[in-house]
Amino acid sequence: MLWAGFALVVVGIFSYPLFFARFAITRDFPWVNLILIVLGALSLGAGVARAFRQPDKFRGKISGSILATLAVLIVGFFLEGIFLGSRQIPASHGAPKVGEIAPDFTLPDSQGNPVTLTSVLNSGGTAGAVLIFYRGYW
Repeated sequence: MLWAGFALVVVGIFSYPLFFARFAITRDFPWVNLILIVLGALSLGAGVARAFRQPDKFRGKISGSILATLAVLIVGFFLEGIFLGSRQIPASHGAPKVGEIAPDFTLPDSQGNPVTLTSVLNSGGTAGAVLIFYRGYW
């Protein structure tokens, strides 16, 4: 139970940036990862309790204590990064607000040719342009 619990905790932590951060339902609040971490912690706790209750049958007092301490540390760093660290991203005071006229800019199109905002707005038949800003973690 010790190793299975520790493995669940590790899978719960590393599956967030590798898999679950791709989906909006699990990116904003990592509920699947928290379930995996809680299940792993329960299994790890049961394994440590069993190792201390019956040390002659279940050896693992030392390894169980080390795994439990390591699991607590990495879960603490994970929770700090998800719930506290992500809130420390500074606000972008210079970004355009909704309804505000955007400054002229140049970006490459799908062929790599530079396109400016004014050239898109001045082309025939275009009534305007829609700018979409994605929140991301790049």
